[in-house]
Amino acid sequence: MSGFSSEERAAPFTLEYRVFLKNEKGQYISPFHDIPIYADKDVFHMVVEVPRWSNAKMEISTKDPLNPIKQDVKKGKLRYVANLFPYKGYIWNYGAIPQTWEYPGHNDKHTGCCGDNDPIDVCEIGSKVCTRGEIIRVRVLGILAMIDEGETDWKVIAINVDDPDASSYNDINDVKRLKPGYLEATVDWFRRYKVPDGKPENQFAFNAEFKDKGFAVDIIKSTHDHWKALVTKKIDGKGLSCMNTTVSESPFKCDPDAAKAIVDALPPPCESACSIPSDVDQWYHHQKN
Repeated sequence: MSGFSSEERAAPFTLEYRVFLKNEKGQYISPFHDIPIYADKDVFHMVVEVPRWSNAKMEISTKDPLNPIKQDVKKGKLRYVANLFPYKGYIWNYGAIPQTWEYPGHNDKHTGCCGDNDPIDVCEIGSKVCTRGEIIRVRVLGILAMIDEGETDWKVIAINVDDPDASSYNDINDVKRLKPGYLEATVDWFRRYKVPDGKPENQFAFNAEFKDKGFAVDIIKSTHDHWKALVTKKIDGKGLSCMNTTVSESPFKCDPDAAKAIVDALPPPCESACSIPSDVDQWYHHQKN
């Protein structure tokens, strides 16, 4: 068990919906800043934003105090990814590694593009369908260099260390061997997922080839260094919220009572009485129409 827990505020699939994270004491924390990047030696924490097979585009809100998970909004409408044939929603558990930041002022030498201003993304390939806001421990296997509308958007490939088959996966070649076609499907998905919304296909560095574990870990460490500069105010975040409860050298650190006050000002926790659509696909099509 990670010791972390989550709390939903307002009903899912609404503009007000938020998922806040808590530590082992039940105190509110930031999933961006307060969850350690490392869970163990060579093991990283991952914040699950989107469970596999789901469509709602949920993400850590980097500009809101305590950075809750919320559904992305564009032009006033909640965002959902389309079911790209032959896939259903996201084809992995999707999320981010905490305490990382793809700095938009850093021109990446591998891609020639600057960072996308978010924590680094992770695609978790294990057998379990995770839940939104879950904190899992992952082993990094490799990385894909996506270029999204001129921005560097790394995609880390990882597996939950608690997966029954985790011991069989140690590098990207193990994914190629044990899950044939999965990496090709991953490139295809990322290339085309914005096309139904009228956007062009995404591009990739390295001819869309996955780089290995060592390369991936070096990229993650670089984004961690940029995060440290952000949270200690050595870099101007330009609108990002760096409010945290644990980073001792950060001028943005607050006490647990101040964090609680942020959450208490919002709608109450979502209970079973919340009106949640029983079929997310129908909800998705309703939103699109």
